[in-house]
Amino acid sequence: MMANLQLTHASILNSSAQLLILPVNNAGVVLDPVLTRAKTLFPDNYHRYHCACRDGSLSVGSCLLHKRAREQAGLGISSNGNQPSYIANLVISNHPYHHIRKRWLIAALIDLQQQMMPLIRYQGIRRVALLARPLISSNPRDMTPNENDGTRTLALDWEADTLALLTEYLQDLPKLRVDIHLPKNISL
Repeated sequence: MMANLQLTHASILNSSAQLLILPVNNAGVVLDPVLTRAKTLFPDNYHRYHCACRDGSLSVGSCLLHKRAREQAGLGISSNGNQPSYIANLVISNHPYHHIRKRWLIAALIDLQQQMMPLIRYQGIRRVALLARPLISSNPRDMTPNENDGTRTLALDWEADTLALLTEYLQDLPKLRVDIHLPKNISL
């Protein structure tokens, strides 16, 4: 049975997902308002992510999976009683102002997929929520210089590129519901 991917405008921080997927960069800089709030709600995850960025062990195109400590996953952390057991930090760029490259997103999704299989099989993970806003360019016609060869790369288009890749790499995960949380300006 393939994964069921659903688009939603609901707040990801009110999700009942067992695993949150948060697209991040490997510079350790968090600018998205939802990621900033997640930093406060899940300080254990942010500390581990920030340390990995600082010590250089987090590469673009990888996924840092964090199992939350039970005492920090209690009701006292926020008004949301549906706290995730795991947080996947999907490293999709090298800086918050730089566009995602297709190869980085693919590599990060493959890493995520490999780390999720044991969670699905042995930990009973069935509900996943993915924050989409950091994956969506504010202007899909934006171009950024490529540091390596001076060429310019086009930002990924949400529907043609990003959503297609998410579908391709997440739909094969068995018995899983994946809610993709979109900003309100993107139609469902």
